[in-house]
Amino acid sequence: MLPKMFQQAIPVLEKIERAGYEAYFVGGSVRDYYLNRPINDVDIATSALPEELKKIFRKTVDVGIEHGTILVMDQDSEYEITTFRTESTYKDFRRPDKVEFIRSLNGDLERRDFTMNSMAMNVKGMIIDPYNGKRDIDDRIIRTVGPPKQRFSEDALRMMRGIRFVSQLGFALEESTLKALSENVPLLSHIATERKTMEFEKILSAPFKKEAVSLLIQTGIYKELPELIRYPEALECFTETSNIHQLNKEQAWLLLLSFMAETNVQAFLKKWRLPSKMIKNRSKEIQILKRRESSGWTKSLLYNAGLEAALNVEKVYCCIHNLTFSSLITLEENYDRLPIKSKGEIAVSGKDLMEWAKQKEGPWIKEELNRIESAIINGIIINEKEPIRRWLKECNQQ
Repeated sequence: MLPKMFQQAIPVLEKIERAGYEAYFVGGSVRDYYLNRPINDVDIATSALPEELKKIFRKTVDVGIEHGTILVMDQDSEYEITTFRTESTYKDFRRPDKVEFIRSLNGDLERRDFTMNSMAMNVKGMIIDPYNGKRDIDDRIIRTVGPPKQRFSEDALRMMRGIRFVSQLGFALEESTLKALSENVPLLSHIATERKTMEFEKILSAPFKKEAVSLLIQTGIYKELPELIRYPEALECFTETSNIHQLNKEQAWLLLLSFMAETNVQAFLKKWRLPSKMIKNRSKEIQILKRRESSGWTKSLLYNAGLEAALNVEKVYCCIHNLTFSSLITLEENYDRLPIKSKGEIAVSGKDLMEWAKQKEGPWIKEELNRIESAIINGIIINEKEPIRRWLKECNQQ
């Protein structure tokens, strides 16, 4: 039986077929179905032109009609449906100058990047595989559809996509595909930073990141990624570190940054056009990691880090030093035992301090709250109003 994601979409394909056209599931969903991997969404391709689809379905949106794609809303679900097409030359090494709509499924599959992505499936679950995608999947090989040099010159980002599939699936690049990839690396200079960053982060998110990053080094692709041309040694150290397959994307970034010596982390990450929150978090974590390396976890460091950052740092620390992750449990237990988790949990306020000291508002309040916060965290006083008041009085009398 087909997975639920396909079953829900079958009525859409059947409507198109009843109108006299062909319709198939295509691309990544078919590949993942054959691999018995989770299906997150489905892509549909059809011989019907966009105008013909609009006559079949009442609710549609032109999301990319110039390339033959429209959004169809049917039975409370939305599906992107694309007309079979061929593509012309690619002057910017990313997008075709012109697309031509066709009625042939095989012609549409021929323009796709890799054989494992060039399969289609009909409503009965039969896979149409003119370019031997199933064979390559069985052999755990990533191979382009047609000449690899042509595929990469059409869309240079396909080179990074190939390595991303290595990271996600653990497959190997077919020999001529790997050779063409290495020879065409400069084409990536035409690709927007945001696109390359998206693929690199998918590489870092996947289980076979060690093999994938090794390929970035082997092929020289790293030289076309922001600033990495300055850090081949950091990439080598990354691939030589144990257990990196267990790191998530954020932790993998942190590990890579840890091998960059005194790099300005914020400036480096900005070159990748990453979100400001991500840049802030990794910059904070690299400082925490340095303190973890020099003096271990103190109550203050754990408190100031917060649990998420502390766990990220500890997992990376364990990878660097080839340790098991058992310390993560202890770390979480120590965090749970902290008397407070944030300044907002302190039992007294600035108003209390002004009342007790009979002083007006000023910078002194922040200084006193910081002093109280530190004393609570380190177990010098308990987090209750009266003990805090007495402690402050004793301190001020000394």
